[in-house]
Amino acid sequence: MNQHSSLFDDPVAVRDWLVKLGEAGVRAVHPDTLLPDQLPEPPAGRTLVIGAGKAAASMAAALERAWQISQPDAPLSGLVVTRYGHGPQGPDLQGQADCQRIEVLEASHPMPDDLSERAAKRMLEAVAGLGEDDLVIALISGGGSALMTLPADGVSLSEKQNINHHLLRSGAPIREINTVRRHLSAIKGGRLAATAHPARVLTWLISDVPGDEASLIASGPTLADASTPQQALEILERYSIPVSDEVRHHLANSSDWPTPDAPQFARDQQVMLARAKEAMSAAKAFAEASDVAVEYLGDDLEGEARELGRSHARLALEHQAGLSKPLLILSGGETSVTVVGDGRGGRNVEYLLGAFDELQGAPGIHALAIDTDGIDGSEDNAGAVFGPEQAQQAAEKGLHAETYLSRNDAYTFFSALDALLVTGPTRTNVNDLRAILVLPRTP
Repeated sequence: MNQHSSLFDDPVAVRDWLVKLGEAGVRAVHPDTLLPDQLPEPPAGRTLVIGAGKAAASMAAALERAWQISQPDAPLSGLVVTRYGHGPQGPDLQGQADCQRIEVLEASHPMPDDLSERAAKRMLEAVAGLGEDDLVIALISGGGSALMTLPADGVSLSEKQNINHHLLRSGAPIREINTVRRHLSAIKGGRLAATAHPARVLTWLISDVPGDEASLIASGPTLADASTPQQALEILERYSIPVSDEVRHHLANSSDWPTPDAPQFARDQQVMLARAKEAMSAAKAFAEASDVAVEYLGDDLEGEARELGRSHARLALEHQAGLSKPLLILSGGETSVTVVGDGRGGRNVEYLLGAFDELQGAPGIHALAIDTDGIDGSEDNAGAVFGPEQAQQAAEKGLHAETYLSRNDAYTFFSALDALLVTGPTRTNVNDLRAILVLPRTP
């Protein structure tokens, strides 16, 4: 291990290396690096931009800059909605300003609020009445489900909030959560695009869902899917989500749901700008540039966060005995957390606390897990990073991982160890990035 000793010779160096690896992954999926080559030709009519998600503001800014360079005289207008704190951030490093033609709204995530509803109403109003010579560019990224919320007729915003709250704590995978959201919405599941008809709708997507199914991202406001209201009702029943008679009646009697083969979508197009796969590739390249071997587990892993953390920790322990050089166990995806306690934390720190408990301070094993949007759940951290030294600190402070796991309090645990990773909003959003660095055992 001599060639790696200077790179990984102390805990601070290892932490810095893991943080830089995460930064490389995030940088590869930022809109500033994605949009300029994707511009369509200006239509004979209007070009209207709408969008929702944690990356909506940065996507809109990148689009405006590219538009100004390639077709400065072509009209462009619209509005997008993003999470509080993820909006305009002033000029970039080249001195280019944020949006001038596209209005940026902010609303609540992961729980929708009245501004989420207002944003959705304004977008429906904006696309209504467009003609076949008009173009709608939809900028869609993860988080859009909460940020652009418009309840279906007979369903109140407060009930959608309540259902969303229970679903997020149920441990249900994002596919099932978004199926329910679509069928309780007046804008999701292709309804926004149907309202824009006969205008052509071009959807640009940054995927945060395992498998990168386009209609799942932000619950598909411009993309219909094949799910049914009955399936949504079955999901609610499976997880014992309390719902009103009005919601049951709506799901039992919905009959005009858009389908992917509906004629109004015939001219529409979709472009997948970024996926977790690109972030993983960048992280892998970063590791290999340091002569670190990589075992890539995939970008679509799901399941209970703490159990996945335990599983990956066991894998690291199994590999360590035979290593001749450092190994990185790399994965992406979106785990779930079944909330049974009243603690603080998102799925990434829950994953890490499961791994921490399994490793029990095993020497030479370090781990990082981050949400690529910079916010793990609803806290202020992107995730956390730890090594064997944190196990010693935990013992000295009397912190027991299993106690914090029992109340879903991973944020508090890692905060006490100064192991939280706080980046602020990255203004992009693909799947989570998880990395376990396994160093060879020393003689």
